[in-house]
Amino acid sequence: MDNRPKTAEAYVELVDQALFEIDELRMSAEYDMDSLGEAMDFLDPLESGIKKLRESMTDGSYRFEDDDLPFMKYVEKHSIAVLPFQHLLRIINATHRMGLQVDE
Repeated sequence: MDNRPKTAEAYVELVDQALFEIDELRMSAEYDMDSLGEAMDFLDPLESGIKKLRESMTDGSYRFEDDDLPFMKYVEKHSIAVLPFQHLLRIINATHRMGLQVDE
């Protein structure tokens, strides 16, 4: 099923949602280091990558391209137990690679 957003605004909202989820995961990991401490190893670079993506959308330099976004290495490396919003990151990456879902 293709869940890519249909508009640029919806795409930006997904990226903003990812930033929110990163903050939530950071708070959870700080609270429960035994279960989620592994997340602390990649949260800073993940957040940095998402922020760079968001900034490029704001300043107009963003371009779709058929290549994975750099943060996908964290998605592929970690389980959903440690990175519970993988699906959101996969949608963002798919949109980056294939563009917005436009009706034919």
